[in-house]
Amino acid sequence: TLVHLTFLHETGSNNPLGIPSDCDKIPFHPYYSIKDILGFALILILLASLALF
Repeated sequence: TLVHLTFLHETGSNNPLGIPSDCDKIPFHPYYSIKDILGFALILILLASLALF
C-alpha cells in the first residue's frame, strides 16, 4: 500500500503523455475576484435600498 501511494502521488503520475497542462488553466484572481466583488456590491446596494427607502 505504501508503494502504491508513493507512486500515485508522484509528480506527473497522472499525466502519462507529459503534456504541460498549465497553459489551459484560467487564473483565479482577476476574473472571479472581480465577479464576486461586483455581485456582492449589487446585493449590498439592493438590500440597502430596500432597508433605507
